[in-house]
Amino acid sequence: AYEKGVVLAGISAGSLCWFEEGVTDSMNNNLSKIDCLGFLTGSNCPHYDGESNRRPSPSYHELIASGEIKEGYAVDDGVALHFKDENLSVSVSSRPIAKAYAVNRKEEEVTERELPVTYLGNRKE
Repeated sequence: AYEKGVVLAGISAGSLCWFEEGVTDSMNNNLSKIDCLGFLTGSNCPHYDGESNRRPSPSYHELIASGEIKEGYAVDDGVALHFKDENLSVSVSSRPIAKAYAVNRKEEEVTERELPVTYLGNRKE
């Protein structure tokens, strides 16, 4: 399907599965790395604002800082990342204040860069 150009999508685990690695709490209620399909490089962390153990501590940052997981993207609940040809094209949200981040490591310091997000909902919310 991927090689034929079919749109692949998903939320939560359905979004992280397209990356090389992802962050999950489904195995032992602690955040841990999971190997994924690898269509997209790096890692993905969904529920960034929706689950307290993802940000700030214990966190996606700690997993990246330790080298346990690759740099990648973190998204708040309601945010979707749209990739074209394996490159991030746009970030969209169903929630007006939800955000997306590129999370990178330089030596042992982890940084977040907020990405532009287009709100797709009703502006009166």
